[in-house]
Amino acid sequence: MQSILLGVDRVNAFIGKLFAWCIVILMVAICYEVYCRYVLRAPTTWAYDVSLMLYGALFMMAGAYTLSRNGHVRGDFIYRKWAPTTQAKSDLVLYFLFYFPGILALIYSGWGYFYLSWLLNEHSSFSPEGPVIWPFKAIIPFVGVMMLFQGVVEVVRCWICIRDGDWPQRLHDVEELEKVILDEAAAKAAAEEEAANAAEREATTRGSL
Repeated sequence: MQSILLGVDRVNAFIGKLFAWCIVILMVAICYEVYCRYVLRAPTTWAYDVSLMLYGALFMMAGAYTLSRNGHVRGDFIYRKWAPTTQAKSDLVLYFLFYFPGILALIYSGWGYFYLSWLLNEHSSFSPEGPVIWPFKAIIPFVGVMMLFQGVVEVVRCWICIRDGDWPQRLHDVEELEKVILDEAAAKAAAEEEAANAAEREATTRGSL
């Protein structure tokens, strides 16, 4: 089971990291537009559409990857104080109440949005070039499907946590600085407590002698 869960994580991580390169392309496009606009005095006719499409693709395609790393925003100042089983039960309820209905609506509406755009061979109306945009709208239902798969994985993780009392292992890339600081503080406090206990035991031993 764990290999299947991590396999879905790896697929979504690959997709997310692949589309992360949109940042580089977006930066190059914006810098070129600024150069043309303010140096050559001849702004491009495609930069707005390209930046909009790249940013939208980057934002959408990072969703499942972020969920696989448990990186979406939540009320951590309350959530992290709960026991793992309480966290899992809360997550499980919220997934079925809000997450899956929203994702299914995204897939259904996104497919209709894309399909109509494809039938019309829709082009952008924001610039003279009018680039075709239906391939980018295809990202919407695709992301919905990948988010659905990742959501199923997270539900299985909740079930395992409720059964075993602790969260199963998941893949990690980076950690929030806040978590790193808290972990270091906890480790330091534990080391200091252990040192104090050792000193107290040593003093007790010497006193008994």
